[in-house]
Amino acid sequence: MPDPFRARLARGERLFALAACVLRTPEVVLVARSAGFDWLLIDLEHTPITIGEAGNLAVAARTAGFPALIRVGGPHHPDLARALDIGAEGVVVPHVDTPEEAARIVDLCRFAPAGRRSLPAPLPQFGYRMPPAPRFMAEAETATVIIPMIESRAGLETAEAIAATPGLDALMVGANDLAADLGLPGQLDHPVVRAAFARVADAARAHGLRFAVIGVPEPLLGPLGFDLGASVVVATNDINLLVDGGAALAERLRVRAG
Repeated sequence: MPDPFRARLARGERLFALAACVLRTPEVVLVARSAGFDWLLIDLEHTPITIGEAGNLAVAARTAGFPALIRVGGPHHPDLARALDIGAEGVVVPHVDTPEEAARIVDLCRFAPAGRRSLPAPLPQFGYRMPPAPRFMAEAETATVIIPMIESRAGLETAEAIAATPGLDALMVGANDLAADLGLPGQLDHPVVRAAFARVADAARAHGLRFAVIGVPEPLLGPLGFDLGASVVVATNDINLLVDGGAALAERLRVRAG
């Protein structure tokens, strides 16, 4: 049986993800796994993927033994806990600006006593069988991953308080939105942006959380990721992988053809 994703996260393993943003059928799960990624991020924030399609991908990922987390639209998104009910191993929540928002996420996504998540219908992780409620809650709770995203000046200023919220597993920096909110859109190598990444990484480390990044170009993954202890990296998304890989191949063929 595959090692639970949350256990691998807690050990600090390097976990690289492909984000599903355009591809909405189960093939993307196998593409991610075959390409050597460690998990799939199913993105509901910036994509046409529906909650039903996300559920199909999450169940396909569970069937394939491949971890999948769902990124919802924010801390007040109506499908926070529903993302877990439909098969995701965890949620990634963007635009978390306050410890109160972080606490709300935990409250809705963790079963008692850590939170007050409602008992759902049978879950995919149990093959849709319904174990006794105590086992159901305990096993689901043990595997559930919650990752808030820091991507604003407000979130940066409260990063330490957010990280202190019980029930979280990691802090993720949303690179492009954070840089833009700091008045430096696209300037990820700016000293102010670098300092912001370091502050979030320090906050995560101080509270026993993992540091995660998304939206960081490969050449900057050293200073903005690995050098700061990042163990969770959303490396790219499906459409960028296709376009970038296709463009590189087309250019190589043109060069070889003369």
